[in-house]
Amino acid sequence: MSTDSLATDGRVQRQSWQDVLPDNLLVHVALVASTLVMALPLLLALLMSTQTTTQIYQTSNLAPGGQAVHNYVAAMTEYGMGRYLLNSLVMSLVIVVGKVTISLFAALAIVYYRFRFKRLVFMFILFTLMLPVPVRILSLFQFVANIGWSDSLLALTAPYLASATTVFLLRQHFRSIPDSLVETARLDGIGPLTFLFRVLVPMSKGMIAGVAVIEFIYAWNQYLWPLTIMSTQRKQVAQVGVKLLQSASAAGQTQWGLIMAGAVIALIPPLLVLLVLHRPLLQTFGLQQK
Repeated sequence: MSTDSLATDGRVQRQSWQDVLPDNLLVHVALVASTLVMALPLLLALLMSTQTTTQIYQTSNLAPGGQAVHNYVAAMTEYGMGRYLLNSLVMSLVIVVGKVTISLFAALAIVYYRFRFKRLVFMFILFTLMLPVPVRILSLFQFVANIGWSDSLLALTAPYLASATTVFLLRQHFRSIPDSLVETARLDGIGPLTFLFRVLVPMSKGMIAGVAVIEFIYAWNQYLWPLTIMSTQRKQVAQVGVKLLQSASAAGQTQWGLIMAGAVIALIPPLLVLLVLHRPLLQTFGLQQK
């Protein structure tokens, strides 16, 4: 067989493989594998939430159990997860509304007002990103205790009402709005608040919804500050409630099925918010066309 025929046969063979396998097959395989790895903890939690304590300690048992209804009902009723979910929902909604409102006014002032040291003020707002609540938790706890806010909704929400991230995102979005709208509003005699609520807010619904999703999930997942500032158990939030489930034991064994049921329950509200508002969230990060 000649060299030309070998080359031809090899080319034909390569072309047949390209026809059978898509060009992005490896990309899809990598995406599926990474998705399974990230979903594995959640899948294990779902599995363990259906099993009895004995089945969970049998590490080779990967079959769903028949304890799901008991674990979820017990977590919601006997151990107060329903109350903790309500507390988390109220706290998260207050934080989201407060953050978005304050950030709207701050972004309005930074973009459309002229005042001295405006750039310095904006840089100072961004600097607060380096000082999250866990970094200043001791001084913040002392301050909240001194003003009598301990063990209250104000203590849970007030430290989180200002958000440099939300101010930055809204500021960048406001800067993309044409200046002609501002000039038209000035000629029509529209005040700043009217301009904000009648022009800027309607044009920023997607951005506002996106940052609201981010802030809701961030607020919902708070654990350290509620654990520190709240002394009444029935006022605690869902994340701390999952921790409190560890106190439940039977025959000296931790009821991991009950704990996993509580963890899955605590995951449902932010997951629903993410599913409902995922499009605005993608638009916020520029990953989807409006």
